[in-house]
Amino acid sequence: MEKAIARLKAEGALSAPALDRIQEEVLAEWIRPAGYYRIKAKRLKAFFRFFMERYQGRTELMKQRPLEVLRRELLSVKGIGPETADSILLYALEQPTFVVDAYTHRVFSRHGLVPEEIGYEELRSFFMDRLPQDPALFNEYHALLVRLGKTYCKKTRPRCPECPLNDWE
Repeated sequence: MEKAIARLKAEGALSAPALDRIQEEVLAEWIRPAGYYRIKAKRLKAFFRFFMERYQGRTELMKQRPLEVLRRELLSVKGIGPETADSILLYALEQPTFVVDAYTHRVFSRHGLVPEEIGYEELRSFFMDRLPQDPALFNEYHALLVRLGKTYCKKTRPRCPECPLNDWE
């Protein structure tokens, strides 16, 4: 990913207008090191087309819209699912939405706080209903879950005896 971003920067293509203008095939080559580059290029082009057409490439215009309206709009863009939409809303637009990922699901289901078969929207609501609607809090909470998941609550060979949440249960 870092190589792909460095290439975009070197090509002067780290702006919405530049990414919207660039041909999909060229973009795919530039982001090749990130893997699945053809799919990612197609999705990036779809997003930047939406962003430029609907919001003139200006995040400040997006921030003026209600969260749920923005979320629906993002989910309507081909290739943007709930996790990506919530990531854009939280990290790029500083909106109070909780990002659910595999780490979040794994940590909370292994600790018996949610059922293993819980879906994305249900797990997102679990957090949204229980935490203050604060983007900084959601950002930090998610970052801590990612770190916990990467360090202890691994998909295979979890380090349960060492988990800092053991005393919490």
